[in-house]
Amino acid sequence: MLREKLKTIPHLPGSYQMRNINNTIIYVGKAKDLYKRVNSYFKGTVTGKTAKMVSEVVDFTYITTTTEQEAFILEINLIKEYNPKYNILLKDDKSYPYIEYISKPYPRLKVSRYLNIKKKDKKLLFGPYPNAYAARKIVSLINRLYPLKKCEGMPKRVCLYYHIGECLGYCEKSIDQEKLAAMEKDILDFLKGNDKILIDKIMEKMQTFSANLNFEAALELKKELQYIEVILDKQKVELHDYINRDAIGFYFDEGLISVQILFIRNGKIVGGNNDLFYLMSDIYDEVNSYILNFYSKHEIPKEILLDDGLNAEVISNILNTRALIPQKGNKKNLITMAKTNAKISLEQQLNIIKNDEARSVGANEALREYLNIPVLDRIDAFDNSNLFGSYSVSGMIVFKGGRPCRREYRKYKVSVDKNDDYNTMKEVIYRRYYRAMVEKTEMPDLIIVDGGINQINACNEVLNALKLDIKVCGLKKDDHHRTNELIDGSTLEVIDIPKDSDIFHYLTRIQDEVHRFTITYHQKLRSVGSIASVLDNIDGIGKVRKKELIKKYGSIKKMAEAPVSELSEIVPLNVAEDLHRYLQERKESS
Repeated sequence: MLREKLKTIPHLPGSYQMRNINNTIIYVGKAKDLYKRVNSYFKGTVTGKTAKMVSEVVDFTYITTTTEQEAFILEINLIKEYNPKYNILLKDDKSYPYIEYISKPYPRLKVSRYLNIKKKDKKLLFGPYPNAYAARKIVSLINRLYPLKKCEGMPKRVCLYYHIGECLGYCEKSIDQEKLAAMEKDILDFLKGNDKILIDKIMEKMQTFSANLNFEAALELKKELQYIEVILDKQKVELHDYINRDAIGFYFDEGLISVQILFIRNGKIVGGNNDLFYLMSDIYDEVNSYILNFYSKHEIPKEILLDDGLNAEVISNILNTRALIPQKGNKKNLITMAKTNAKISLEQQLNIIKNDEARSVGANEALREYLNIPVLDRIDAFDNSNLFGSYSVSGMIVFKGGRPCRREYRKYKVSVDKNDDYNTMKEVIYRRYYRAMVEKTEMPDLIIVDGGINQINACNEVLNALKLDIKVCGLKKDDHHRTNELIDGSTLEVIDIPKDSDIFHYLTRIQDEVHRFTITYHQKLRSVGSIASVLDNIDGIGKVRKKELIKKYGSIKKMAEAPVSELSEIVPLNVAEDLHRYLQERKESS
C-alpha cells in the first residue's frame, strides 16, 4: 500500500509528514519536489538516524504549496504544532538575556529574556548577551552612574536612592526634562556601542570621590572600570557601519550538522549560538529550516550573512530582513569564522553524542522491547512527597526519546491532607490526563509511578475510568532508597532487569530525576510557607509585598541579612525598618 501511495505523489513543492504505527507524526519535512524527496526515503539508501526514522514509518501525508517559500513556512508551523521527535534538536531551546531600556512612565534598565521577540513590540533591546553575568553587571553599573528609577512600584515618599543621588525622585519631585533627556542619550549611545561615554562617566565619578577623600568608593569604581574594559574588549570586526548583523556557517560530518551563529553588535562579536542536530533530508533544506526556526524565537538582526548554498531570498522574505551570501572581504571572513567554529564544535561533541545516543536512546529502545510495546517515544514519571501529611505535592517529569524534556515537567499541589499515597496518586493522574484529553495534548506511551502495587492500582483505576489505554509500570526502591525493582502494571509481576544493564541505569536516572524534581518543589513550598508565616507578623506587608519579598529572598536567613535600604526597595521605609528589627530580634532569640 505504501509503495502504491508513493507513485501518486505530485511533482510539486510542499511539506510531508511521516507517521508511525500510532498515527503520530514523527518527522516533518519540506521539499521543492515532493515526489522525489519522499520517494528517496524508501527507494534510495538511507543510513543512521534517517534509517531509524524510516523503519518506524507506516504511513505519510503531505500538503502541496504553490512556492518553495510557502513550503518553508508550512514546515515550520507544522513542526511547532506537532513537535515531532525526529525534528527535535539535541539541545533545549534557550533564551539569551538582553538589556532592555524602558522610558515610560519613568526611565529604567533591566535584564530581560524573551523566547519570542517581535518587531511590533517596539522594545528597546540591546544584545543578546551570551554572558548573562556581564549583562547584569552593566545594568548595575549604569544604575550606579545615572539616576534611573531603581525601586518597584511608586513609593509614597523618596527612598534611600534619592538621598544618595542615585535617583531623581520620580515618586515625589518634578523632574528636570533636559537632565532626563541628556541622561537617556548617554545611556542609549553607550548601549549602541559608544564605550567612551561610560568610561568617561566612571572616571568623572572617581575624581569626585577622590576629591571628597572617599578613597574606598573611588577604588571600588576603579575595579568596576577594569571589569568593564575587559567585557567591552571583544573581538573587533572591521565593519564600520555598526549594523547589527549575524553571520551563519555550518559543517556536516557523520550524519550530524553543526550550525554556528555569530552575533555582531555595533562592530563587535558579542557571542554566538551553536546547535547540533541530525541530518534527515537535504542538508541545505535542514539548515534553512533551522535558521527560520531560530529566528522565530530570537531577535532578528538588520542583516544576516549566510554560508554558500543557503536560500538567501527565502530567508530574507520570510524574516523581513536583509540576507545575503558574501563572496569576499570582511563579511566573507565572518562566514569563514562561523564555519570554523561550527566544525570545532562538532568535532568536540561527536564522541559525546555517540556515547549519549548509545546510552539513552539505546536503553529506551531496549526498555520498549522488554515491555513488548510497539512505540516508546514519551515516558511520564510521577512521584509524591509530603511531611507528616502536610504540604502534599506531586511531580511529573517527561523523557522523550531517552532524554529529559524539562519544558514538559509539571508540579501539583495535592488536596489530600494526610499521608495517603493511593488517593494522592489518583488525584494527580486524573488531573493530568483529564486535562490532556480536554486540551488534546500529547499522551505518553508509558507511565512510571514511584512505588509498588498500591500506586500502580491507583493509576490504572483512573486510566480505566478515563478509558485510556496506556502502559503503566512501578519502580520500587530497596531499604537503602536505591532503585530495586520494575513492576509490570498489567500483570503486577516483577520484570527481571540486570542491575548492570543500560536499561537499569536508565530507569534509575528517571526515578532519581522525578524524586529530585518533586522534593525540590516540596522544599520550596515548605520554605515559602515558613517565610509567609513570619511576614504575617509585620504590619504593612500584604499579599503583593509578601510575594515580592519571597520572590527576591527565598529564605528568612537571606532576608535578615538584607539592609533596610535594600528592603525599602520593595516595602515603604518604615515597614522595612520594622521588618529588619523584627528579623534581627528573631535571629538573636533563636
